[in-house]
Amino acid sequence: MAINSINLLVTLVFCLVVASVTAEQDEPVEYGVDVSAPMHNMKVSNNYPWLPHNADPQNNPTPPEYAGMPIQWLGNKQEQYDKMIKGCSVKYPKPKGICAQVELDRVQMALRQPSSMQNYTDLGFKKIRTPPAVWKLIQDFWEKNKDNKMMTENWPKGNTYVNHWDSPTYMISVEDSKLRGGGHIIKQAIWDAAKDTVQEWTGEELTECSLYGIRVYTEGAVLATHVDRMPLVSSAIVNVAQDVDEPWPIEVYGHDGKAYNVTMEPGDMVLYESHSVLHGRPFPLKGRFYANIFIHFEPTGHSLRHEAKMNGNIDVHAEYNKAVKRRAGGHEVDHDGLPSYIVAGTREAQKWHARHPDNNRSAKVNSSLTGSTAAHRAAQEGDLESLEEVLSALEDIVNKKDANGWTPLHEGARGGYLEVVQLLVEKGADINEITANGETPLYWAGKNEHGPVAKFLEGMGAIVLGPEL
Repeated sequence: MAINSINLLVTLVFCLVVASVTAEQDEPVEYGVDVSAPMHNMKVSNNYPWLPHNADPQNNPTPPEYAGMPIQWLGNKQEQYDKMIKGCSVKYPKPKGICAQVELDRVQMALRQPSSMQNYTDLGFKKIRTPPAVWKLIQDFWEKNKDNKMMTENWPKGNTYVNHWDSPTYMISVEDSKLRGGGHIIKQAIWDAAKDTVQEWTGEELTECSLYGIRVYTEGAVLATHVDRMPLVSSAIVNVAQDVDEPWPIEVYGHDGKAYNVTMEPGDMVLYESHSVLHGRPFPLKGRFYANIFIHFEPTGHSLRHEAKMNGNIDVHAEYNKAVKRRAGGHEVDHDGLPSYIVAGTREAQKWHARHPDNNRSAKVNSSLTGSTAAHRAAQEGDLESLEEVLSALEDIVNKKDANGWTPLHEGARGGYLEVVQLLVEKGADINEITANGETPLYWAGKNEHGPVAKFLEGMGAIVLGPEL
C-alpha cells in the first residue's frame, strides 16, 4: 500500500511538471541538462521517477548506471531524439555518420564553451516587449513580404540543429533588395534600433554581428538546444508572428543551471547571452507556423558600467578611444588580443590563440579546414580530450579528408601536437596520406620544425612528400 502511494505521488508530480513546461508563466521547471534532449551527453536521461531507487530510495540503492543522472520528468525523450537522428540519416546517407558528427560537435560545444565565457548578466536572459522602433521596422517588413516571398532555408548537409527534413524552415531575408523594403538600409536600421536595448541590458558596448532575416518554423519543428558560435554573444530573439495550437516555448538554461521555458507572443523580445546560455526548442511545434528574427551583437570590450574615472587618474573612456584608433577593441588589449568575452587561461582561450597565432582578431582559420570534421578541428587546436571523444564515437573519421585532402593527422603534425599525432596513429591514421597538394604529415612536421613529431613519424616509417620535393 505504501509503495502504491509513493507511485501515485510520483505520477502526480510528473504530470504537474510536464504541464508546467508549456504554462503561460515563465516560471523555471526544475530540471537541468540532458532531460529534454542531449546537451552534455549523447543520450537523454532515462532515470525515470518511478524506478525503484527513486520511488523508494531507502530500500533500493541507486544502480551504477544511474549514478549522477538527472531525474527524467518529461517521459521518453530518447525515443523522440532517436527518431530525429534517424530522419537526418535518411536525408543525408552520405557521407556516412555526418549527422552523428554534427551532433557530437554540438554537444561538445555545449559542454565546453559556457565555462570559458565571460557573462555580463546575472541570469543570462530576460523577456521584454520589443522596443517600438524595432518592432515597427520588423512588422512592416513582415507584412509586406509574408504572403509570397518566403524561400526554403538551405541547411548544411547533416545539420541537426533543426529537423528540416521533416519540418522545413523558410527564410525572408532582410538583406534581399528584391523584397519590398529589403536591403542593407533596413538591416542596419534594425541593428541600430535594437542596439541600445541590448547594450543597456548587458552594460557593454556592442557592435553588430549577425542579422539575416525572419525564420519561419513549421508544424513539428524542433530546434536543438545549443550555444551559438562566437562571436555571436549578446543577442535578441523577436517573435514576429505565429499560428499555433499551444505555446511553443524557448527552453533557456540560465546561469543558475536550471531550465526555463519561456513563452512568447508577437512583439515579445528575449534577450540572451547566446555564447554561454544553452537555448533551443526541444518540444515539437504544434501549429501552422512560428516566425522569429534573430539579432546578434559582439561586445567590443568596453564596459558601459565603468565609472568615468578609475585606476587612479586613468580615464578609461579616453583609453578606450585610443584603443579604437589603434583598431584594438577596448579592453581586448588587456589579454593579448583575446576577445573580452573569452576568459583568459580557459580551453576556449587556448583554442582562440591556436587559431590566431599572431593575436590578430581578424585572422582567419587556415583554408585547409574547408569541409573539416570535428576531428580536424580538435587536431588543429591540440585538443586531445575532444579528439579522444570524437574518435571513440566515430571511429571511421580518423582518415577523413577535408576539401583540400587534409586528414586530422596533417593538422596535428602541422601544429606540432605530439600526443595528438600519437593518438591518431594509434587509431589507424595513414601516416603517408597526401593532401591535394601532395603533402604528407611528415612534410608538415618538418616544414614547421616540430622535431618530436617528425622523429615519431619517422620512427613509424613515415616518408616526406611535398610540393617542392
